Amino acid sequence: MPDDAAILTLAQWFSPAFPVGAFSYSHGLEQAIEAGDVRGRAELESWIRDVLEDGSGRADALFLAAAFSADGAAALDQIERTCRAFAPARERLAETTLQGAAFCRAVSDVWGISIDKLCYPVAAGRAARLLSLPPVLTCAMYLHAFAGNLVSVGMRLIPLGQTDGHALIDALATPCRRIAADTAHGDLSELTGTAFLSDIAAMRHETQYSRIFRT
Repeated sequence: MPDDAAILTLAQWFSPAFPVGAFSYSHGLEQAIEAGDVRGRAELESWIRDVLEDGSGRADALFLAAAFSADGAAALDQIERTCRAFAPARERLAETTLQGAAFCRAVSDVWGISIDKLCYPVAAGRAARLLSLPPVLTCAMYLHAFAGNLVSVGMRLIPLGQTDGHALIDALATPCRRIAADTAHGDLSELTGTAFLSDIAAMRHETQYSRIFRT
């Protein structure tokens, strides 16, 4: 079992207060709500579950686990390059690189480790390795923070009440834990992405006229 210090460190990393600017990104969800594809709690839950199970959620989990296991700079660089290449849209690439760079700065300054600018899941996996944090728990909390941020987008734009929103965040904890366990091997040959509506929404958001979020 992870000790209390590890749990509290991870809670800090993936708290909304951690300076990565996650609140600025809707991951294409803003466009989906604008288009009427997501109109209530049931549709929001279905959308987020698909992203977690079949889209960038599972992919990020694989990248995080691979970065944790990477031995040497060359291996880590290859994972980083693959993560960048896997982004399906310009905004998605900006989302992962900007959050990753902010995460690296904060972790380096606070915990005194040396970590270069990396995509967000790669940075989280590498930092967890350097600080000897439990990889599966790191991944589960990363995914849960990601899902919680998407729920907060729905709470703001649909709009969705706070009780429904937090009930949904709680319900999404189960797939987050399962995906983290299923991807712990970090085998990037298993990378796939079939959450096509989410990817298309991210591409359409690039040219959306009126918007609140950066993606």
